[in-house]
Amino acid sequence: MRTWQVERRKRTRHLIELGGLVVKARVVDLTGDDRATILGALLWMADKLQSDQGEQARELWAAKGKQAFEADPATHKGADQTVSAV
Repeated sequence: MRTWQVERRKRTRHLIELGGLVVKARVVDLTGDDRATILGALLWMADKLQSDQGEQARELWAAKGKQAFEADPATHKGADQTVSAV
C-alpha cells in the first residue's frame, strides 16, 4: 500500500472516531441531527477555548469526558485510551 493510502486511511479512521464522540455524547439525538446546530456548538466551544476561560473549560471538559469513558463498560479500559471503541 502506498504512503498516501496509509495516511488517508489513518485520517478517515480519525474522523470516524471523532464522529463517534458526537454520537456518544448524544449530540446527534439532542439536536435532531441538525448539522448547523452541531457546528454552532463546536464553534462556541472553540471560542470558549480561545478565551481567558479556556484552560478552566478544558480542565472541566476533560474531567467530564474521562468520567464518561470510565462509566461506559464498552470503553472502560482507562481514561487515557483512544476512542476506537466508540
